[in-house]
Amino acid sequence: MKNNLIIGLRMTVVLLVLFMVIYPISVWAVAQLAPNNGKGEVVAYKQSKGYSNIGQDFTADEYFWGRPSAVDYNAAGSGASNKGASNQEYLAVVQSRIDTFLLKNPTVKKSEIPVDLVTASASGLDPNISVESAKVQIERVQKARKISSEKLNNLIDANAEQPFLGAFGPKKVNVLKLNIALDQLK
Repeated sequence: MKNNLIIGLRMTVVLLVLFMVIYPISVWAVAQLAPNNGKGEVVAYKQSKGYSNIGQDFTADEYFWGRPSAVDYNAAGSGASNKGASNQEYLAVVQSRIDTFLLKNPTVKKSEIPVDLVTASASGLDPNISVESAKVQIERVQKARKISSEKLNNLIDANAEQPFLGAFGPKKVNVLKLNIALDQLK
């Protein structure tokens, strides 16, 4: 009994040192090799700064909308709503997002709305949307900005990021970068 207790205490101390000291220092050290020392990609535009790896709230008709956030885009408190797909409150929130989207995009059918435009990501801070989610918004942005849909389509394609290693995940578009490129169109 005494031997088991001593072994357990030793293992606890070893794991505490490993996961509370060595691992965090290792992650921090690797982050120092990343651009901007692991603090994310800072995007400066029109006297303001934003992070391209944190979702932004775009609701104006002349911009592409990003993925909804369960935490109101607050990077200090990322997290999901933790409500299941059968939760009535959650379903009401999603239906409200669908109704808002259809109101602003009247030519889009409900079945054509990509899921990432009406559901929040697990972190609540996803900065990207699928290429399909950007393209379904073209008509609204085109009417608000008086830009040809072909030009907007080309802009989306130019800003699309390929899947990781060409195989993991879908093509995606960073909404902040896309909207900055949209503002820079002449």
